[in-house]
Amino acid sequence: MESVNGAFDVRLMRTLLLLVTECSVSRTAEILGQTQPTVSLALKRLRELIGDPILVRSGGVLVPTERGLELRATLQRLLTEIDSLLSPPPSFDPDRTERRFRVAAANCLDSAFLPRIFARMAEEAPKASIDVATLPGRDELMAHLADGTLDLVVGNWPRPPEQLRLAPLLSTPIKCVVAAGHRLAGTIGSLGMDQYLAERHLSPSADVMMQYSPIDGRLMELGLRRRIAASVPEYAIVPHMLAGSDLVFTTGAPLAEQMADSGAFAVIDAPMEFGRMEFYLLWHDCKHHSPAHIWFRHLVKASVAGLRDFVDAPPLRVAAE
Repeated sequence: MESVNGAFDVRLMRTLLLLVTECSVSRTAEILGQTQPTVSLALKRLRELIGDPILVRSGGVLVPTERGLELRATLQRLLTEIDSLLSPPPSFDPDRTERRFRVAAANCLDSAFLPRIFARMAEEAPKASIDVATLPGRDELMAHLADGTLDLVVGNWPRPPEQLRLAPLLSTPIKCVVAAGHRLAGTIGSLGMDQYLAERHLSPSADVMMQYSPIDGRLMELGLRRRIAASVPEYAIVPHMLAGSDLVFTTGAPLAEQMADSGAFAVIDAPMEFGRMEFYLLWHDCKHHSPAHIWFRHLVKASVAGLRDFVDAPPLRVAAE
């Protein structure tokens, strides 16, 4: 007998189910839109594969064997499950979903960007929820995206992983923030790179994460390195460290503007060599076709639309000394 392993495909399974249900080669052929000889050959092959007649004559009709009846019950269940798996996914209804989305984000955008997402989600999907985590190391990040633990990443490092899906999100000027009494406060135009490198810097990235920093990563590409006098784990600590100090903090325009609003800080254009800070969405192929995930990606992109107008606005003001 021919080995059954690997011999069955879904089409052959459907033929077998029809044969043991209709108990007729001709009716099976008619339902499948095939010729009777084709179905007869399929029955012959099935008998050889299974090692059972499947259908036998009883008077003038065919009836299933005991093995045929067992197969009928099993095939009905299997094919129902296959049809369910292969059917189009159910439509996604934001108004009714209770799904919890998980995002890892570069936290320099937390205060400017995340409230917009929360507000839009509350309006469009009031029963849904969202968890936001800081960006983990690259290996951990890839693992969490691949296993579905993370839905989306909002990143801004110079070279995003090529194996992930990517959508541009926001391009912002890069600014330097100093205490209002700093000697650089009131500087007109961009800082020169030599002048920038001579300063003492405050960074949200420890040395081990420098290659993922949009600032230090760009400097590494240029073969340069700045002097980081202090690093902090959270952006919320930055204003407290920067106030009254001689440190320089480099970030995207949205956060720089928020800090300048307090009147305690001055904002200066970063060296031109930095270019702009590019933010983007990253996600894994395993979520790419999910209706819920597609909706969430669109929501995040729509949430940042207002920031695009801001970052292309006229230069930020400098706080009065």
